[in-house]
Amino acid sequence: MPASISNKSYYQATANRTISTVPLEGNVTADVCIIGAGYTGLSAALELAEAGYKVVVLEAETIGFGASGRNGGQICTGFSSGQSKIEGQIGKADAKRAFDLSEEAKQLILDRVEKHKIDCDIRWGYMHCIPKAHQFKHLQEWADEYEALGYGGNTLLTKAELEQKLGTNLYHGALRESHAGHFHPLNYCLGLAAAAIKAGAVVCEHSRVVEVDTGPAPWARTAKGKVSAKFMIIGGNAYLGQLVKPLEGKVMPVGSYIIATEPLGENRAKSLIADNEAVANTNFIVDYYRRSADHRMLFGGRASYSTFEPPNLGEYMRPRMTSVFPQLKDVKIDYAWGGFIAITSNRIPDCGRLSPTVFYAHGYSGQGVSLAGMYGKLMAECVRGTAERFDLLAKIKHLPFPGGRLRTPLLVAAMAYYRVRDALS
Repeated sequence: MPASISNKSYYQATANRTISTVPLEGNVTADVCIIGAGYTGLSAALELAEAGYKVVVLEAETIGFGASGRNGGQICTGFSSGQSKIEGQIGKADAKRAFDLSEEAKQLILDRVEKHKIDCDIRWGYMHCIPKAHQFKHLQEWADEYEALGYGGNTLLTKAELEQKLGTNLYHGALRESHAGHFHPLNYCLGLAAAAIKAGAVVCEHSRVVEVDTGPAPWARTAKGKVSAKFMIIGGNAYLGQLVKPLEGKVMPVGSYIIATEPLGENRAKSLIADNEAVANTNFIVDYYRRSADHRMLFGGRASYSTFEPPNLGEYMRPRMTSVFPQLKDVKIDYAWGGFIAITSNRIPDCGRLSPTVFYAHGYSGQGVSLAGMYGKLMAECVRGTAERFDLLAKIKHLPFPGGRLRTPLLVAAMAYYRVRDALS
């Protein structure tokens, strides 16, 4: 990577608060032990601490180290799978309830931003852009599905209308949502952590869990301490690894990468995305992008199942950006970074119980910015004795990814297939 490109993420460089924590030391008892200080764990911690529970959150690295602090910042609607897969498993009525929970997830973000005064540059508006003209039919079907679900505020944009909003002629139309959007993901995560700590939760960074007991009296052990609790919530997502054996193979880490250009100035940034909305194409291997508060282009995508980050990441990502915006070919890239999201085999989040007192949720499959916080809230509801909403989502069944040495090669081959399909469809 050229020396001019920072090895920090843009989000780390523009974090607007620092939070002081100490690693876990010694034996501690708690009402609830939470593994992972991302959106899932911190959402649960905030709910429970506000309700008076003694909560300890264990984080292997730092707050928001995983996908919660590295993602594209895009606040999306629904589930990556679409509604039909969910309806096929739990029926139309319950699938509608699941969609309503995904809508509540977006409102939960807004409520917390307002209640806790979280400065995270939240903006609304999202455009899904089609690379091929014949795909406009798909946009109409998508809009019809949203209307049937009672989700309004959506507009179909023709190619000409879209070109008034985007500084590119690459696309042939878009579905615009007024109730989806984008924000600074790490600043939101840090704001959640600050709110949870203020409410009484204890967050221990640099406290990697090395052993767990997920039975009826759960505990988690780190190198220097142990938390024994009445309940446990597991929110490690793509970074959980092999820690919890029953969950191994239920999700797959997928690399995603983002670049941030140098500041472009307000006028030039507006010439690219006029209304400061989030944008993504509709390919299986998606490009997603948006403007930052300081008028940079943040451009992400190039998903990888190999778990190896490409060398010279900035130049690896640049061609994707310039294929959309050729006018940025000479722009300097200031930041380039990557990280892992977790996907499930059916692209629906996996959640459930490992015992009557141990809950987990992971595998948000690209929709975790909104969904993870809601799943954390639902697990907190379970701890408090109200499990109906969590159990609705836990009814969805998941097949594990194939194990062994062939897992990664098979998924890399699958990614190559989808790249070809995107090019030809």
